[in-house]
Order: sequence, then C-alpha cells, then structure tokens
Amino acid sequence: MCGIVGVFGGDLNSLNSANSLISHRGPDDDGIYINRTLNIGLGHRRLSILDTSSFGHQPMFSDDGKLVLVFNGEIYNYKELRSDLKRKGFVFQGKSDTEVLLKLYLSEGKKMLSKLNGIFTFAILDINSELLFLARDALGVKPLYYSTEDNVFAFASEIKALLKLIPNNKELDVESINRYLSFLWCPGDGTPLKSVKKLLPGEAIIVKNGCITDKWLWYKLPILNNTNKNLDKGRSISGVTKYLRQAVHRQMVADVPLGAFLSGGLDSSAVVAFAKEVNPDIRCFSIETKGKQDKGFVADLPYAKRVAKHLNVSLDVVSIESHRMASDLESMIVQLDEPLADPAALNVLYISQLAREQGIKVLLSGAGGDDLFTGYRRHYALQLERYWGWLPKSVRTGLESITRNLNTDNSINRRIVKMFNGAGLNSEDRLINYFRWSDDPLLQSLYSPEFRQQLAGSNSNQIMQDFIDPILTNSSSLDQMLALEQRFFLADHNLNYTDKMSMAAGVEVRVPFLDLDLVNFSTKIPDNLKQRGGVGKWVLKKAMEPYLPRDIIYRPKTGFGAPLRTWMQHDLKEIMRDLLSIESINSRGLFSAVNVQKLILDNNQGKIDASYTLFSLLCVEIWCREYLDKN
Repeated sequence: MCGIVGVFGGDLNSLNSANSLISHRGPDDDGIYINRTLNIGLGHRRLSILDTSSFGHQPMFSDDGKLVLVFNGEIYNYKELRSDLKRKGFVFQGKSDTEVLLKLYLSEGKKMLSKLNGIFTFAILDINSELLFLARDALGVKPLYYSTEDNVFAFASEIKALLKLIPNNKELDVESINRYLSFLWCPGDGTPLKSVKKLLPGEAIIVKNGCITDKWLWYKLPILNNTNKNLDKGRSISGVTKYLRQAVHRQMVADVPLGAFLSGGLDSSAVVAFAKEVNPDIRCFSIETKGKQDKGFVADLPYAKRVAKHLNVSLDVVSIESHRMASDLESMIVQLDEPLADPAALNVLYISQLAREQGIKVLLSGAGGDDLFTGYRRHYALQLERYWGWLPKSVRTGLESITRNLNTDNSINRRIVKMFNGAGLNSEDRLINYFRWSDDPLLQSLYSPEFRQQLAGSNSNQIMQDFIDPILTNSSSLDQMLALEQRFFLADHNLNYTDKMSMAAGVEVRVPFLDLDLVNFSTKIPDNLKQRGGVGKWVLKKAMEPYLPRDIIYRPKTGFGAPLRTWMQHDLKEIMRDLLSIESINSRGLFSAVNVQKLILDNNQGKIDASYTLFSLLCVEIWCREYLDKN
C-alpha cells in the first residue's frame, strides 16, 4: 500500500514537493522518475507489505526500461498470475505483486484489468507509445484524483499532493459542494474543486500529450444485470461461508505483521473468525469512547471483548475521550482531503495509530458486509415501505408532515422522521432520498443568493438517478438500493475515509467482503434470504452460526459513530461560533449568515435536529480555509 503522484506536460520541478506531502502513505521508501523528453514525471511513496526488499522499489521499470510503473495497492491473486506468466517465459527478479503487475501489462496490455483481484490504483508509462495508462480497482477501495487542463495532466493519491502540481486551479465546484451538504459526502467523480476529479471505481484512462484520449469502465457491478437468483437457502448459506472464508484467507498474504479491526459487530467478527484459521495469534483492535454520549448510544466494546474471548484472540483497545475527538475534527478534514462530514472517520484513525504503534502494518476490516447483504437502517426502512408505500401521494405527504414534528431528541423518533422524510416522493426518488441527510428546501434556505444562482438548474440527485435509471424496470427495489450502496456510498464515503485515515497512520486496510468472488456470489442470493422477516443480513447470520455466539450474530446493529449531537451542544460550540460566525460566512460568500445563525439557534433550543447539517457546513468551511486560503 502506497501513494502515487504524476504529471504529464506540467511543472516537473513540483513533483518532489507533491510526493513529500503523501509521505505518510509510504514511510518506508520513495522514488521519483522524470523523463524530460516526454515532459512527464512519476513519484511513489512505499509502505512495504509484500517483498520488503529493494526488488519492490518504485517507480519500477521493465527489463528494457520502456515501461515505468507506480502502483498503490495489493493484487491478491498475484501468485497465480505469476505462475501463469512464468509458464509464458517471463522471468522475475523479486517476489512483489508490483513486478507481476508490470509483466502482466507486457503480456496482456490493458486487457490485464479483467485478470486482477485486488485493491489498486496504478499508472504505467509506455515510453514507446508516449502514453500513460491509469486504472482504479473494481469497487474503488483505493482513491485516485486527477486534473486535466491546458494540456497538463496530473494525478495523485490525495488532493493535497495534486494541488502542488496544479497550484493555480482552485475554483470551487458548487455542484459538488451542494452534494457534500446533501449527502455528507459527494457521489460521483466530483470534488470541491472544478479542476479535480476522482477516477471512478472500475475505471481506466489513457493519456497522451497531457490529454485524456480514452476513458472506459472495465468493471460493471454484477448486481446491475444479474436477474438469476435461483439459489436455495442451503446453497446460499454454504456459498457465503465458502467465499467469505476464501476472501479472508486470500487477503492475509503479507510479509509484515497483520491484524484486524474488531468492533463486536457481525461483519468484523466474521472476518476475525476466519482469519484465526490462518493465524491463531492474530491481534485485534477496538476503540472505547469515554465522556458524554448521545442518547441511545450503545457501547460496542463489551461485544468486542465477548468475541475476542470466544475466539481466543488478543484485543488491544484504544481509549479516547470524547472531547479529544471533537478537537481533532479540523485535522480530520485536512487528512480526508474532502469535506466528508462523518466523525466516525476518527475511529479508524485512532485504531490504526494504535495498531501501528504495536508493529502492525495491515488491518482486516469488515467494511462492505452491509453493502452486500443489507444491514443499514435504510434497508429496513425500505422493507417497511410495503406497509405504506402503496398509499396515495396525498396520504404519504401527510405522513411526512406529521412525523416531521416529532421530538428528535429521541433516537427512535429521529429514525421515524428520517424514514418518512420524502414519503411523498415517487418510489425512484424515495430510493435516493434514503441516502440524503439534508433536503433541498433546507439547503436552499442556507445558501447565499450568489450560490443559489450558480446552482440554478442543478440536481444533487442526478448522478445517482442516471446510474439507477437503466435498472429500474428489471430489478427489485432492494437490488437498486444495494447497487447505489456499492457504487457510491462505499467508494465515495466508507472506503474513502477508511483509506485516508488508516494511511495517515501508515497502515493498510483490506476489505475481504469486497473480494470479487464474494461480490459476484452475493448477487445470486434471493432478496428474501438477505432480508427475512424482520432480520437483515439473514444469510450471513446463518452462515456464521457455527463460528460466533448467537448474541453477537443477532445483536441490534449500532453505528461506528461518534456523539456528534452532544458535541454540537458542548465541545464544538466555540469552533462553530468562529467558523460559522456572521463575519466568516459573509466573507466566504457561500451561505446566508442570517439563516445559518437561525439554524444554530433552533438546533441549540431543540426545535430541530440539525447537527449533521451544521457539521457539514463546518466541514466545508474548514476545508476552504485549509485548501483555498492557505495555499
């Protein structure tokens, strides 16, 4: 796991500075390649995981020096690929998956992508053809940002490094800002800057003369076109067991110490159960948050301890005071590169820091289980639509109006309000609305006239709507929601912050639930085995009954979150008073100072629960100060 940067047609002298800004992603080694004839440069920071010798150094060159590779990630099937390449006559110097990737390109060209099972972004310079070939893994586990303007193409694992290569292109993308505020994260290829885009999950591009000449999706989510769900209960359960075990075992390959997250939830517990089969001494890590908590908070730590005792594995726990988490929020946004308004990202950082202190460079995560098998509250809410979704629009709109006035100081009431928010919409719009945290009327009231004018005619839902439209007629509503989870929420939210926070501590996170064999198999399981009765993730729960205690398997789901609502009333008051002051808001020009101040007052008085909306405004302002004002 590493960090990569590059520039084609731009200022090669800034490459070293850009590379140094992602040193946390690769503290073990670094390298720079510059070709002044082609006006191209590539940089790499290395976190040594496989083949820690000098044979894994990057940039890596082909034997004839005509190919140059920078690579961030892991190829889990590299041993099988290496054997195939050896049979074709290829000779290897080291034992790294990087060398396998380079020689696979020599053998297959861009067709190589279909043979990869792993998490990755990479760039290959083909000197003979004078082109760059870049690609991102199927599910978007590893990030890659790029910019192409004025015949200059630049890319980097993080925006902070990319901005060193394009220092003068810092116009805000108001449509993306609107999406950050709507969802707390930004679906699609947008970022806060017009000049910076994300390479999409399963996307590849070709660059010549500093311009993108070809772009294509090399991977399509199987859930988009799999209508053959004929597996019975027994084959579904046994298949989940088989493919999850295979994925965990496959992803434990490493030449450095490896551990695992253990929250005490089903997904992380399942990963640890199968990891122990390979490494009985695997070390697990969890977090304990001390201090004031939101009402309805359920501590995960007792469950994590229960799993650790049942599986007989060690459990290291980092204890964090709530006020420390609140004070770290500003630095969180800086490290995230984007104004992602989810303080749960800090949990990943703290656990990763503890693991690295204990000598662990790789952690297994349970991320992705909810996105394959259901488990989020919106999946349950979607299931409940059978009781009211058929009602006339006028009645559904009435339900929304009635529930909107519930006292949201209560966690159950908050869920009810959120479930019926948008009840008056048609089914397709309701589907996307489940992912939103702030609706358009509220946001429009918070925007300045100038911001509203720039947004005129834009629709924050459009990217997700365009994605889901082709499958509306031939798939279930649950499949549609899971497709949105897998394409957007995973890559643009969960995996994004997991990568940034873990790599800030120099730790690689692997996600067995997103192994492509398991992803493919999950699409063949009927909906009624994913959600059965009132039980979500039913097939996974049945699969894990031989391995985990029933009270762990069937415990109520809790979020991997933070007491944001309490913070907004206490720890973040001073920060909010500064960052969202009338003077600050007016100078930025994005928001209406009067209406933001009113929202703060209404939230403080308990008239409305606007904690996440206000926090998202804070995150945007923090991001602007760091990435616009300081650079």
